[in-house]
Amino acid sequence: MLEEIRIALIVYICALLPIYLLVFKFKRHPQIKWLRSIYIFSFVMCSLGWELWFTYALVDGFPVDMRRSELLNTIIPININWLVNSLADAGAICIGGIILIKLTSNNNDVFKKWNWLSFALLGVFTIGQNLFVEMFLYFDQLSIDKPLSWAPFSPFGSFFNPVLMEYGERSILLQTQVPWLIMTPALYAYSIFTFKRLHRNTIL
Repeated sequence: MLEEIRIALIVYICALLPIYLLVFKFKRHPQIKWLRSIYIFSFVMCSLGWELWFTYALVDGFPVDMRRSELLNTIIPININWLVNSLADAGAICIGGIILIKLTSNNNDVFKKWNWLSFALLGVFTIGQNLFVEMFLYFDQLSIDKPLSWAPFSPFGSFFNPVLMEYGERSILLQTQVPWLIMTPALYAYSIFTFKRLHRNTIL
């Protein structure tokens, strides 16, 4: 019971805290329009790319309410599961990753043109958090015996889904890594595109 409550708290905080920061706390920040644009883009891509499909098992696999405990189904109902997960993906992960590479660079040049070092750092962050989530947060929902649906950002589905690594009785599968392998370059490319669009009068 305590484990389910802990998981739900983490999910809701990751989903709702970024909204508060982007809408209220930092509403006068000079880069807020840029970050909000990335947030909306990320939410749409994550929800349509895999979260809706994994939640409802739109093609095959098990819906989320068949992959977790009844308590979690009560705290995070199936009909908002895709929503809170997409909000967490967009805010804590995508915005968090963009802020990370901005803080680790000396200027905004990494958002004026593609920078492979920044892209690599963003990839380590996005894939790293996904591995952490699968190992320690959603490990029971993503086990081998609970297949997920095919999704646009997981095109191999469960048809080609080898085990990449194992940690005790917990397994990391290819299917759940592919969405972030696709999303990460899309996220970085969009952050460059929208930064240049919003700052086109100041970029030489």
